[in-house]
Amino acid sequence: DTNDLMASSRNWLFDVFPSFSGEDVRQTFLSHLLKELDRKLISAFKDSEIKKSQSIGPELEQAIRDSRIAVVIFSKNYASSSWCLDELLEIKKCKDIFGQLVIPIFYRLDPTHVRKQTGEFGEVFDKTCHNKTEEKKNQWKQALTDVANIHGYHSRNWYHFIYSII
Repeated sequence: DTNDLMASSRNWLFDVFPSFSGEDVRQTFLSHLLKELDRKLISAFKDSEIKKSQSIGPELEQAIRDSRIAVVIFSKNYASSSWCLDELLEIKKCKDIFGQLVIPIFYRLDPTHVRKQTGEFGEVFDKTCHNKTEEKKNQWKQALTDVANIHGYHSRNWYHFIYSII
């Protein structure tokens, strides 16, 4: 498969790009995950290392493209951020073009709510979509559905994810 060939022949800057809602997981789940990745010598992009003077958009976009694996940590407020949803679009594009491996993790969340944009997740998503174009809303919906359909991990079993990438 061409994507596999492209993925294996690329020079990746990072092993993992985590996409997440900071308010839900930065101090809890994400900090444990990053510590464990460091311990296993798996390089992860850390948004805290972005130089403050630079625009966050293009640098994040580049970091996604430079990562072998995108880990999407879906949580209640993930869809409250158009930044997160735009990251997800870029991740989906890199999966399609470069064969980037995408691993969803569902943090205290039912995967069905992400897949179908229902429950609390759906309510948050609808608020974010308010005043957005129908095209943008549909792109986000498709990306959420596609990525949530990938076999992923529940946050209770996140350590299985670590062992699957080493």
